[in-house]
Amino acid sequence: MTAGDARARVERLAAAVAERELDQLIVGDLVRPGDTGPDFGANLRWLSGFTGTSGLAVIGPQARIFITDFRYVERAEHEVGDALEHRRAERRLIPELAGQLEGRVGYDDAATSVANLRKLEESLAERDGGVELVPASGLVERLRRVKDEGEQRAMAEAARLADQVYEDIAAQGLVGRRERDVALAAAARIRELGGEPAFAAIVAAGPNGSAPHAEPSDREIAAGELVVWDMGARVDGYCSDCTRTFAAGEPDTEARDVYELVCSAQAAGLDGVRAGIGGADADEIAREVIKAGGHGEEFGHGLGHGVGLEIHEAPRLAPRSEDQLLEGDAVTVEPGVYVPGRFGVRIEDLVIVTADGHHNLSSLPKELRVVD
Repeated sequence: MTAGDARARVERLAAAVAERELDQLIVGDLVRPGDTGPDFGANLRWLSGFTGTSGLAVIGPQARIFITDFRYVERAEHEVGDALEHRRAERRLIPELAGQLEGRVGYDDAATSVANLRKLEESLAERDGGVELVPASGLVERLRRVKDEGEQRAMAEAARLADQVYEDIAAQGLVGRRERDVALAAAARIRELGGEPAFAAIVAAGPNGSAPHAEPSDREIAAGELVVWDMGARVDGYCSDCTRTFAAGEPDTEARDVYELVCSAQAAGLDGVRAGIGGADADEIAREVIKAGGHGEEFGHGLGHGVGLEIHEAPRLAPRSEDQLLEGDAVTVEPGVYVPGRFGVRIEDLVIVTADGHHNLSSLPKELRVVD
């Protein structure tokens, strides 16, 4: 992110804060401040470029403040630059944060613990500054939902890297290997190629594949089983997400038929993705194909979700979604059928929504691949 990008994002957020009739907005993790993971740090990273684990920002019409502790002062100077005024917390972030707050202040109630909200209220009470804390989640997420060109490039590279890992690991064969070993080999290869795993990979063979979020086990993959393999890479903070279902040797007729059904549903879902369509409507396009094939009850999750700095973001493509797709959204299209106790099939691509369709970041073929 360039210095110009950072300044533009700060100004956009400041305008949104004013529109919400707030004087300031706290941006950052108030669940574990000082020890923030990638997901809780996503809003602050999008805003400032900061990649450390200890940081908060205060943004408003008159406020452009970034707070960190001594461990990250030099990193902040390099990553955050001059888009924000830097403040160093002497020991803990919350007392320093309290000293910067004025007026009607929004906080992200989805990223604030009860305990830390109380600590902040206690620090403010000591000042007696008349600060009003107001729940205001979603302001940053709405701004970062649509991905700019730089974000799209990072996600395209993450998808390309993950596709390469699928090819490299599948070339080593699947029959006789433990699910866990395949997942570990994939994670290691992602790192060898310069990325990081976006999430813990799912490798689920045979009956394990009927659980959509199965964890890789010590079970050996047997000949003739379908293997649901879901993984993604992270590049420059941005995630990819892809699922392919492989056959470890020739599958039986039922498994192949279900695979072809899911493949048809996924193609239909992709054809429906475009700016302006509702998330529920996009879901229904693919779901109708699976229902017509007699497996509607075995497709229990939504068609897809947004991806970005977090692996699950807005918008949602699901039966109850109230979202409408926007040009620049990055979403997955991942229908599945899960036959209890027998096998599962899921096929997932990551796409960028365009005005008249989509740009697919996933390049792996969709025909059933048989890997011995």
